[in-house]
Amino acid sequence: MTHHNASEASVLPLPRINLFTMFRLGLVQMGLGIMAILMLGVLNRVMIQELTIPATIVGGSIAMYQVVAPARILFGQMTDSRKLLGYHRTSYVWIGSALFAVMAFVAVQVVWFLNQSVQSSGWGAMSYGWVGVLAFAFSIYGLCISATSTPFFALMVDVSDEDNRGKLVGIVWSMLTLGIGAGAGVSAGLLRGLTAETLQLRINQLFLIVPLIVFGMVVVATWGIEKKYSRLSYRRQGRDNKRLNLKEGIAILTASRQTGFFFTYLVMLILGMFIQQPILEPFAGEVFGMTIAQSTALNIFWSLGSLVSLSVTGFWLVPRLGKKPTAKLGCYCMAVCFILLPITGLLGQPLLLQVGLVLFGLSLGVATGSSVSLMLDLTTAETAGTFTGLWGLAQAFSQAASSFVGGVLLDVGRQVFTAPLFAYGFVFWLEAIVISLATILLRRVDVVEFREQAGKAVIAAMEGELS
Repeated sequence: MTHHNASEASVLPLPRINLFTMFRLGLVQMGLGIMAILMLGVLNRVMIQELTIPATIVGGSIAMYQVVAPARILFGQMTDSRKLLGYHRTSYVWIGSALFAVMAFVAVQVVWFLNQSVQSSGWGAMSYGWVGVLAFAFSIYGLCISATSTPFFALMVDVSDEDNRGKLVGIVWSMLTLGIGAGAGVSAGLLRGLTAETLQLRINQLFLIVPLIVFGMVVVATWGIEKKYSRLSYRRQGRDNKRLNLKEGIAILTASRQTGFFFTYLVMLILGMFIQQPILEPFAGEVFGMTIAQSTALNIFWSLGSLVSLSVTGFWLVPRLGKKPTAKLGCYCMAVCFILLPITGLLGQPLLLQVGLVLFGLSLGVATGSSVSLMLDLTTAETAGTFTGLWGLAQAFSQAASSFVGGVLLDVGRQVFTAPLFAYGFVFWLEAIVISLATILLRRVDVVEFREQAGKAVIAAMEGELS
């Protein structure tokens, strides 16, 4: 069994990744952030507002890209067991990103066909046929995103050591947040002065140029990294040529009860973080009387907070406190923020709401940075891709669920309370409870126990003992 610890660095005849390389790798996440804004922000808005396609149809179609998330485990297992064009990770990342760039453009073309069909013959069989095609296009797009991000996370495990993984995560996740900001800025700039006549042309340009740029970023980010820095074959101790099949991969996944603990912790944590997403802007509008522009701008406050704290977490908090204590600290602070947010509504002070959101962002960055570092520790060298696929599935599942759960809880809150403030407060306070439960689960997560149990399962698989 291979322990990847700090002392490994001195034994390996391999260079350690420097800050420049960490920022370079961050370009992949930055690109994924830009694509998220294009597909989930711009296209979503164009379909609902400009083309007046019912929000349920739009939401259902877009959700298909999360529905295919279980494929992440399969992609992870493939990148563990099969080299593609001589690489375990890089080739998968490149092919996945080339395909999502193409699929983003294809999805937009389907939107125009759907719109044309609705304009000419209303919501009949033909239009619903196009809805089916759109849902299919989004699910293929989701598969391409999974085929890019899962091998990329595994690459992050391969090229880092336990003592510099926190820094790598801090930088890479900060760049995801930057990518979301950059994507929003670039899209807003390119779409300024849109008219009904220029809509199709301008959107087509946006979805042609930006995905191409993102593909270029992915290639620049990963060029030569695996060859120079990957510790995979050293960690596998010469077992690099043994191919684990999916059944063996799943057996290793389920060998340690720690996998279940951490999976549940991740789901609870992400649910707790993101139930607020669909309700934050309506809360600002209803309780504080903010305009759409003002409530949209609130996202900047918590994004900036998390951007600052992600780096601080990786470089300063995790090395001093350790990964688990840092994650607990982030969770407790977040729960406090959720308790305080409705109180800002009682006081009716928009400034206090903004301060509360900055504090929420800071806590979110601390919890995210430390949890992702912990997540990358909870992998085995032989099945890093399979494990990162599982953690990616937890993330996708809970993010998809959080939007739905947020809306449902708000409706329940409205039934129970007459005042909007209490309906929103009900949701925020439930989030505080969910995050507190996540913290209780975190106490049971034990990396050492995970390594021992998963390590035994790896050796059994390698020796053909797993039936």
